[in-house]
Amino acid sequence: MFLFFFLDIVHSRVYGENNASLVNDKNALISFMSGIVSDPKNALESWKSHSIHVCDWSGVTCNNASDRIRELDLSRSSLRGIISPALANLSSLQILDLSENHFEGHVPKELGYLVQLEQLSLSKNFLEGEIPSEFGSLQKLYYLDMGNNHLEGEIPPSLFCNVTSLSYIDLSNNSLEGQIPLNNECILKKLRYLLLWSNHLVGHIPLALSNSTELKWLDLGSNMLIGELPSEILHNWPQLQILHLSYNDFVSHDNNSNLEPFFVSLMNLSNFEELKLAGNNIGGKLPHIIGDLPTSLLQLHLEENLIYGSIPPQIANLVNLTLLNLSSNLINGSIPPSLCKMGRLERVYLSNNSLYGEIPSALGDIKHLGLLDLSFNKLSGTIPDSFANLTQLRKLLLYDNQLSGPIPPSLGKCVNLEILDLSHNKISGLIPAEVAALSSLKLYLNLSSNNLQGPLPFDLGKMNMVLAIDLSMNNLSGTIPPQLESCTALEYLNLSGNSLEGPLPDSLGQLRYVRVLDVSSNQLTGIIPESLQLSSTLMKLNFSFNKFSGKVSNKGAFSYLTIESFLGNNDLCGLVKGMQSCHRKRSYHLVLVFSVIPVLLFGTPLLCMFKRFIVVKLKARKPFEVVGIGDLEDEEETKDLKFPRISYRQLIEATGGFTSSSLIGSGRFGQVYKGVLVDNTRIAVKVLDTTTAGEISRSFRRECQILRRTKHRNLIRIIAICSKPKFKAIVLPLMANGSLEKHLYPSLGHGLSQRLDVVQLVRICSDVAEGMSYLHHYSPVRVVHCDLKPSNILLDEDLTALVTDFGIARLVKGDETTSTSESASFSSTHGHGFLYGSVGYIAPEYGMGKHASTQGDVYSFGVLLLEIVSGRHPTDVLIHEGSSLHEWIKRQYFHQHKLENIVEQALQRFSPSGVSTNHNKILHNVVLELIELGLLCTQHNASTRPTMLDVAQEMGRLKDYLTNPNSQLIEVNPKINSLCSEDILVGK
Repeated sequence: MFLFFFLDIVHSRVYGENNASLVNDKNALISFMSGIVSDPKNALESWKSHSIHVCDWSGVTCNNASDRIRELDLSRSSLRGIISPALANLSSLQILDLSENHFEGHVPKELGYLVQLEQLSLSKNFLEGEIPSEFGSLQKLYYLDMGNNHLEGEIPPSLFCNVTSLSYIDLSNNSLEGQIPLNNECILKKLRYLLLWSNHLVGHIPLALSNSTELKWLDLGSNMLIGELPSEILHNWPQLQILHLSYNDFVSHDNNSNLEPFFVSLMNLSNFEELKLAGNNIGGKLPHIIGDLPTSLLQLHLEENLIYGSIPPQIANLVNLTLLNLSSNLINGSIPPSLCKMGRLERVYLSNNSLYGEIPSALGDIKHLGLLDLSFNKLSGTIPDSFANLTQLRKLLLYDNQLSGPIPPSLGKCVNLEILDLSHNKISGLIPAEVAALSSLKLYLNLSSNNLQGPLPFDLGKMNMVLAIDLSMNNLSGTIPPQLESCTALEYLNLSGNSLEGPLPDSLGQLRYVRVLDVSSNQLTGIIPESLQLSSTLMKLNFSFNKFSGKVSNKGAFSYLTIESFLGNNDLCGLVKGMQSCHRKRSYHLVLVFSVIPVLLFGTPLLCMFKRFIVVKLKARKPFEVVGIGDLEDEEETKDLKFPRISYRQLIEATGGFTSSSLIGSGRFGQVYKGVLVDNTRIAVKVLDTTTAGEISRSFRRECQILRRTKHRNLIRIIAICSKPKFKAIVLPLMANGSLEKHLYPSLGHGLSQRLDVVQLVRICSDVAEGMSYLHHYSPVRVVHCDLKPSNILLDEDLTALVTDFGIARLVKGDETTSTSESASFSSTHGHGFLYGSVGYIAPEYGMGKHASTQGDVYSFGVLLLEIVSGRHPTDVLIHEGSSLHEWIKRQYFHQHKLENIVEQALQRFSPSGVSTNHNKILHNVVLELIELGLLCTQHNASTRPTMLDVAQEMGRLKDYLTNPNSQLIEVNPKINSLCSEDILVGK
């Protein structure tokens, strides 16, 4: 009997395709495959084989009993094309998951004929048009996810009225309009998750939603909903865990003056975890009954409202709260010391209010506190010594208050501190050496606009990871310590408005990443160091109102400076417009004449003898030649490759002896010089600094290996390499249009005057995405670049973008013939403990010790997009806004007028004059798309970022759209909100 049963199963598997229903299912899949125009992951490869049974096709699951297809799961396959209506012929289908692909076009209404369907997921595609009303026929459907598309129109009432089995609904991040279609005739009793955030929905929260008594998660954020906070409905949701209503137009009760009824309605929700009401202009006092909210509450977001009054001490009863955000309200009174009872608090935001009194020392007892923001208040008194107990503290923001007294040296015990901002207070005394020695600071130290005095501590040099130091507008005296050269990651240094004296240390010019230097309004003397003039990174300099003397050149970093950078230095002279000329006296000329004549008369024989000596020595010496690329690796792999043999002497001649005039850039591991070979080939020679051997040697070998083994039109190609014990260089073609950075910031251009327009920028970004996609997905060796930024993107004569600088890149290990997992990763720091990459472009997970990964490159690309659109360097935003570029852009995104300002400013910078209204609308939409893609790529959670392959396809779509003006206008998603937050939705 068993044998008979087994043979029957085998027979059905072998001959089952003769079953008419299964043949019909197979034909439906073949029709679906015909609508696929791109399958980069070969997800449908098995579908093309005649020897593989249809039930064994990838993504296909059959019902063992009837041998009919019951599940089609092709999620995350990077498929591109349209969804064929032929899928409606899969009459037994119960699960259809096409999420996280690149499907375009409309959602086929024929999918509404799949009456057996229980789960439908089409999220994270590019679907447009309306949700078919035919979906109202899916009587068995309990899971529906169509979020993150370009859907528009109203939600069909038939969907909510007829499909009463729905338990999970996600239509978020689309462009849906109208009201939420629920009334007494449309009841969803089984509904547990309703996610409609980031749409254009209007009206009130429907009272009929109170019938969904099993509701656990309601997210209606970033819409245009109105009315009072839904206190009446909340009583009917005993299982509610998450309530997100941020960025709408909700008000509190009694004409926006009473929050108590709403908080009362939350008291009995024993599983409640998150409440978000930010950005609603909600009024009223915080009632003392806030302390009676469920102790299960983990996050409370009430920022950007009109809440007034004091913080009730009873709030400390929320003992499990990890995040408290009351910033940007009208709150006054003092900070209740009882907050120390909330021992699990990790982030506290109380900024931009009217809090007064002293900072309670009891806050130092909150052991897990990682962020404390009390800025923009009226706090007075001293900084508590107890903050030394906050060993987990990473960000301390106390700026713009009325704090006084000295900086407690005990802050030096906060060994994880990354940001310390005490600016714009009345703090006095010396800068403690313990604080100056905080080597953990990775972002910035801001002590400006206080009453600090005394010398600059030598220990400042121990901040070898800090990005910015601002000590301006104090009473600091003494000299500038040369130890500052040890702040090797420093990009911004402001010492202006003090009483510093003595010369500027020449070592400041050795800071390889410094972009801004301001020493104005001091008592500094002597000449301005030549090393500053030779810097290839400096963008802004201010030496005004000091006592500098000597000659100032107009070369290098000084070539774009104006007289405003030198005002108040009467003894300076030079070629800067508005500066006095440097006139030599006649006596100098006479001395020169009488000095030269004896040399000409008696020195010629000596010169001839010296020349003969040098020639003999050079002939006896072994020629210093550039070796072929294959000499570093296996010669078998490169024996057929032909590379020119360029001698060291030829490099010397080509670059003029590697002089400062031929220097075009410098980086972590060396300098780049431009040159011209004898055959007029224009080259860039990357000379590595061999004085720091270990990591430099590894970097040189790594870059050679990557450039040798990768080949793509959007990656820099290698001409030759030179590897000798005391000289290592890589010879590359010189790009006619320099780096992208010099076009984004003309002050770095050194003669580059071509203004890029939106079309050119989209093409450049598309080129970069294609090159990075190749490195991540198609290269013979998978590569994580680790340092993607504008200065590492070069432009040729046709403005084709090429990614360069692979000095800190990482190779993905594994079988090179197989697709490498996206999770392939490596240590995110190198031997000296520095984060891989450049500050501002580094993915947040790297700062928490995570490994370098392809998702980190995606983050850097997203920052690049946001930088291009906003016109702001990410480090400038960090310094002046106290947040990442992603966070700053996202805040603007929630306010339509601020978002429009960013778009309009971008169009003014990049759009050609005289464009038509219709064309300007097209460019406007494209800029919005770039912002949204940048926000998606820079999400805090790495797992929710798109892959570089996805990004390349999206950039390709934008490029095609710009070159085809007859195509349909792109629909722009209105908000990004939760998708770009660090709190990722369950089940997404």
